[in-house]
Amino acid sequence: MTKDNDRIPSAKDDPEVVRPGDGGLPNELPHHTRLIDRHAVLEKNATLLLVFSFLVVTIGGIVEIAPLFWIENTVEKVEGMRPYSPLELAGREIYVREGCYVCHSQMIRPMRDEVERYGHYSLAAESMYDHPFQWGSKRTGPDLARVGGRYSDEWHVDHLVDPQSVVPESIMPKYDFLGRATIDGARIADLMATHRAVGVPYTDDMIAQARADFTVQADPDGDWEALVERYPGAQTRNFDGDPALTEMDALIAYLQMLGTLVDFSTFEADAG
Repeated sequence: MTKDNDRIPSAKDDPEVVRPGDGGLPNELPHHTRLIDRHAVLEKNATLLLVFSFLVVTIGGIVEIAPLFWIENTVEKVEGMRPYSPLELAGREIYVREGCYVCHSQMIRPMRDEVERYGHYSLAAESMYDHPFQWGSKRTGPDLARVGGRYSDEWHVDHLVDPQSVVPESIMPKYDFLGRATIDGARIADLMATHRAVGVPYTDDMIAQARADFTVQADPDGDWEALVERYPGAQTRNFDGDPALTEMDALIAYLQMLGTLVDFSTFEADAG
């Protein structure tokens, strides 16, 4: 038999428990809030916890994913935005391949410190042709959403060849091999066709002229007129200073384009 002094005391018997009606600050939840304690049922039942977790994740996923089916209605069209030129697209592929996105985001948040440092906050339309987009919250290095035109081509070459030569405190590895890796754009048309399959509006003419546009953009003596007509605002020159067309050319062409397509001096957000 259980003795009285072995009985587990209830809250009513415990002198340390102060209830709402006893005066003073209560340390026991009022009866109408004790439903909160019901979560213990989920914690002790793995099946129920799994079911309710699945329901929460499902609802959250629908809220986040469903708007993407109406992306054409939710992304504001911005004048100046266009698909990447063939050389810029190749440079972007190199950027992703080398993991540059791991240390550099491309998303300026609408907060004063970010806007004053990096420029106008990022617009959804600026990433509408990115697959995948280069947003992020992890920054080992600065955000690159508006890096285009901030530095000379020569600075970018020096920075990629030996980052510490221009930023002594940098922990970025050297990418000097990009200057020795020649490219000819043999498969750039296939890459553009792949991007068109996921929604990038490359035309048949753009794809047909892809390899020619790829080569001429970095040719200082090339005929750029048709290229610029297809890709307004495309920068045309020898980007790395080397006669050969290299991965360095492509990457710098991509970096120098970032943030330059939208004229923010005339941009006005759609209030609707």
